[in-house]
Amino acid sequence: MAKFKVSQGDITQSHVDAIVNAANTTLLGGGGVDGAIHRAAGPELFAACVPLNGCATGEAKVTPGFRLPAKWIIHTPGPVWHGGTRGEAQLLANSYRNSLDLAAQKGCHSVDFPSISTGVYGYPLDAAAQVATQTIATWLATHPDVTVCLVAFDEHTAAAYRRAWTAFEAKTS
Repeated sequence: MAKFKVSQGDITQSHVDAIVNAANTTLLGGGGVDGAIHRAAGPELFAACVPLNGCATGEAKVTPGFRLPAKWIIHTPGPVWHGGTRGEAQLLANSYRNSLDLAAQKGCHSVDFPSISTGVYGYPLDAAAQVATQTIATWLATHPDVTVCLVAFDEHTAAAYRRAWTAFEAKTS
């Protein structure tokens, strides 16, 4: 049965089939979760990302997990927040959906996500949580053998995703 969970912790420690990296469009490392994943995976990750020639916002590409416990790293650049007038919600939904589709192509049954675009990209947390949970729930409806977990860096972020999930479930039941 498909499942969605929220936890607080360090996504680089996730023992799952795939973790998602909230990458920048170069895929060559950066700050926040992107930098943490690159540091934990080791220099092999950078070397594997170079020939990928970057990734467009909302799209996704995959590399091995290298030194991480996860078998795969799915890299997706989320949108920078510009007030919601430049298609940010659709781009963010695409980041989640394309990452999940790529995980399914790789045969993954467990996928951990960070909170995409809510750090330096400035996407409002509650709005991002709504987009993420709706997109994940819709995708899980047709993928009953997959478990998706949102791994939040802090309790404030975890609470926002729990609220969004509860609100989505209440709306759809």
